[in-house]
Amino acid sequence: MQKLIHVRFSPDGNVTEIGARPEGVVAQAWFDHLSRTAGSGYQALSGGRGVFRVEPEQLAGIKDALTK
Repeated sequence: MQKLIHVRFSPDGNVTEIGARPEGVVAQAWFDHLSRTAGSGYQALSGGRGVFRVEPEQLAGIKDALTK
């Protein structure tokens, strides 16, 4: 079952909130990393929101790659 990572943007396009963020990583950096590694699973939503759909195993690998 896929994990959903919710993203919320400010009116200027910067990321203000994002789920599943590793400790010590700022929201915008986590969004940028997810966009590079799992961008095909991203869906834009209305109201300055979006969601990444990621397999749990893939998410673990993405987090590991960022923190190393």
